[in-house]
Amino acid sequence: MGQINSKTKLGDLRRIGKDIKKDHELAMELWSTARFLPRQLAILIMDNKLLSQDLINKLDKDMQTHPLNERNQLMDWLMANQLTKDKKTITLIQSWENSPSSLQRRTYWYYQARLRWTGQTPPENTPGLLSAIETSIAMEEPEVQWAMNFTAGWIGVYEKKYRNRCVALGEKTGLYKGDMVSKGCTPNYLPEFIAMESNKRNI
Repeated sequence: MGQINSKTKLGDLRRIGKDIKKDHELAMELWSTARFLPRQLAILIMDNKLLSQDLINKLDKDMQTHPLNERNQLMDWLMANQLTKDKKTITLIQSWENSPSSLQRRTYWYYQARLRWTGQTPPENTPGLLSAIETSIAMEEPEVQWAMNFTAGWIGVYEKKYRNRCVALGEKTGLYKGDMVSKGCTPNYLPEFIAMESNKRNI
């Protein structure tokens, strides 16, 4: 794996992953290096049929050795490249709302947001999701707060009848208010996020 070094970009990892395709044994070997980039490549070549709750718990535990931003990136990468590709692992995601693991709770909420922004018909669970967010977002870990906030944002964009409620939630929590964002990026503060993203879509 001499090809992976500090200059390696995600696009390079994707190319290497494409060449290897699926190799769960090699994935586990790469994972055991405990290094960030090899672990990202490992995620690309895992066999999602072998991703049981036990193995995900082990990967989750290993991710805890990384700084917060890397930890979140690894879990989000696992969700996007593996967990959402198979019905069995989607069922696991849907069971993580109250998981003892903050990374798994984050994934539950991130997945709810993703269902909406990818244009899939929002599930019927919106009222329950909003109530859960309103009740517990203030007490959640920062990485989970972000995903809950993101879900509320997309609910506010796509489901007009809940828009005022989502804007009010943002005003009440004050999360991300006044945060600087890069040019071309949407602020995470709910009133701004919802206004900008719904305007973009003329919703």
